[in-house]
Amino acid sequence: MMERIIPDKLTGTINETYFSGLEDLVKDVTSKGSYAVIDPHNYGRYYGNIITSSADFGAWWKTVAARFKDNDKVIFDTNNEYHDMDNTLVHDLNQAAITNIRAAGATKQNIFIEGNSYSGAWHWIESGSGDALKNLTDPSDSTGKLLFYEMHQYLDTDGSGTNEACVSSTIGAERLAVATKWLKDNNKQGVLGEIGAGVNTQCETAVKGAIQHLADNSEQWRGVLWWAAGPWWADYMYSMEPTTGKAYGTYLPILKSFI
Repeated sequence: MMERIIPDKLTGTINETYFSGLEDLVKDVTSKGSYAVIDPHNYGRYYGNIITSSADFGAWWKTVAARFKDNDKVIFDTNNEYHDMDNTLVHDLNQAAITNIRAAGATKQNIFIEGNSYSGAWHWIESGSGDALKNLTDPSDSTGKLLFYEMHQYLDTDGSGTNEACVSSTIGAERLAVATKWLKDNNKQGVLGEIGAGVNTQCETAVKGAIQHLADNSEQWRGVLWWAAGPWWADYMYSMEPTTGKAYGTYLPILKSFI
């Protein structure tokens, strides 16, 4: 996404042909009262290379955020699933994004922060993300209440979200526990930005347990997003695409029961 928006270099100019479509989509979503998350799925990379310049990364965000600065229903997610990177760099990229989004005039919008090791909730401490990111600051709000730590959690053996089976019926809540404690201990807010599971009894129970854990700790967890939806997902095992997605009929009622 970063390359499609600004194709020549991070400090370059927007490709208006591509960006106009994104702007139309965001306008359509937010005009209906919903929130739109600008979430580059770049994994901390640009054209496949790890981004090492926080200044250039910040410049990219300043350019993009300026176009949405007057829309309070836009949320900025610094990048999807940083991985295999130095934790200091992950901190610096997140801080550069926050600082430059605010410098662009987008001073009231929420910002999602992601960690290393694919931003996994169960590895939040082990990966070093917790220590690396706990001191991020927001120039627009000293309380930090506009910053949300976005974590992801799948329930299969390796937590990759590539298997229909779940480890156990209790694995959802179990894998979130360490992240919940970190959020509470550090007075932070979290969002579970990705969760998904196969359509079977064990996974259904595990997902219910995970969402119940979030609800029971609502001061720390402010929301959850299911992965994924869209017609291009075809027969993907976790698809929530109405009404044909494999997970749609099973998991939509479960998720709605927590609203």
